[in-house]
Amino acid sequence: MTRDFGIKEVLKRLSISGENLGTSTGVQWIEASEGEISSYSPADGALIGKVKVTSKAGYDQVMNQADKAFKHWRLIPAPQRGEIVRQVGNALRESKEDLGKLVSYEMGKSYQEGLGEVQEMIDICDFAVGLSRQLYGLTMHSERPSHRMYEQWHPLGVVGVISAFNFPVAVWSWNAMIAMVCGNVCIWKPSEKAPLSAIACQHIISSVLSANDMPEGISSLVIGDFKVGEYISRDKRIPLVSATGSTRMGKIVAQEVGGRLGRSLLELGGNNAMIVSQHADLDIAIRASLFGAVGTAGQRCTTTRRLIVHDAVYDEVKERLKAAYQKLVVGNPLDEANHVGPLIDKDAVSMYLTAIDNVKAEGGKELVSGGVLKGEGFESGCYVKPCIIEAENHYEMVQHETFAPILYLIRYQDLEEAIGIQNDVPQGLSSAIMTLNIRESELFLSAAGSDCGIANVNIGTSGAEIGGAFGGEKETGGGRESGSDSWKAYMRRQTNTINYGSALPLAQGIKFDI
Repeated sequence: MTRDFGIKEVLKRLSISGENLGTSTGVQWIEASEGEISSYSPADGALIGKVKVTSKAGYDQVMNQADKAFKHWRLIPAPQRGEIVRQVGNALRESKEDLGKLVSYEMGKSYQEGLGEVQEMIDICDFAVGLSRQLYGLTMHSERPSHRMYEQWHPLGVVGVISAFNFPVAVWSWNAMIAMVCGNVCIWKPSEKAPLSAIACQHIISSVLSANDMPEGISSLVIGDFKVGEYISRDKRIPLVSATGSTRMGKIVAQEVGGRLGRSLLELGGNNAMIVSQHADLDIAIRASLFGAVGTAGQRCTTTRRLIVHDAVYDEVKERLKAAYQKLVVGNPLDEANHVGPLIDKDAVSMYLTAIDNVKAEGGKELVSGGVLKGEGFESGCYVKPCIIEAENHYEMVQHETFAPILYLIRYQDLEEAIGIQNDVPQGLSSAIMTLNIRESELFLSAAGSDCGIANVNIGTSGAEIGGAFGGEKETGGGRESGSDSWKAYMRRQTNTINYGSALPLAQGIKFDI
């Protein structure tokens, strides 16, 4: 029997009704639909709610309002914009448990991970508030007398955010909160697989904007599949499109945006590896491998997909992992006694099964067998067994990212070989090495080491903090979101030269006298 985790009450408190409008210009919800999509929970297969798909007319209405809002928002001093974002963070704090539970129920990640995702949103709001007083430019010395040079940063305009189902709310906030303090307005297309979590966030931010008498269009929402994403990527009124998802999707977005000479910020697939050295603390390595491989049921872009283990400790690591996997409890993500929840839908289950069959056909050997779980509590058909497969890095399936809890175990002899294996995939997001040898760790972090955007020592590949820029290289797309100086992606740089003298000398000593 399915347990009642209080979802109905959560939906009411988050203003989620049985049928929701899906298009918002900021505070107002508009009737501009073209069909509807249904959101089913992978936890129990129940229908959570129905959402209206944004029509082209509705999209244009949202964009026209966003265009107007930008002209107002860009003139508000950045610290005042930061104050509004601070209030958004406080509103998220008040709804943390409810929103975390909805994220868990709609997407399938554990309740603890759902809470963690909302905490990321709160943290990025705090980060953006501080950033609102630190959008620094530079002052340069001019080669011409009585001249001053400096640079400043201006907002771009309307920023389009296309986010994926695995982090249905956090990735939007990474982009939106920083973009907003920079003076931009945002239009968000969330994944059609988790639209209700996005609608809940829209209600939260709308309440803050309304309380501050802000105009419509500062933070807008559109709902739909790839067609609505195409509206955004093809729209010349949107100078920057930030897209998170598969490499295939990212290439399409990059072509569309690049074709109109717009900017794209891409955070795409990962095929992340952890190297376990013979000098590793194996207790830490096993724990990091376990969460990295099965957290969010393997549906993180930073999931550990390849474990590259030194020959001297390979057998011990293999046996300890096999034992640890036997202790994993798969079940309803809202039950905190469970470690692993479901995959997002049955299509994901099919891809998981196909990947296992294909890698076994290439020569892979199952150490911990996979499969679909059936019976009481698994009626949705989305629950699968986390599995471990001995494999070679060159196998075709190992070269691809499969969004599921499949861990490939690979053996190595020396560190240079391990780094070569780690780098020998098309993706380049996250990486890690487990070692207590400082020479090994420094080599891994050097230019001759990991080619990923994220390289960790003695922590796993999964679980980035918001203070560091997040993103990767190669087919991961090259974008950077969240911390560090990633705010520059959301602004345009302007170089200014001021002549305060009475003459007009030219640069490079050029003479032009009449």
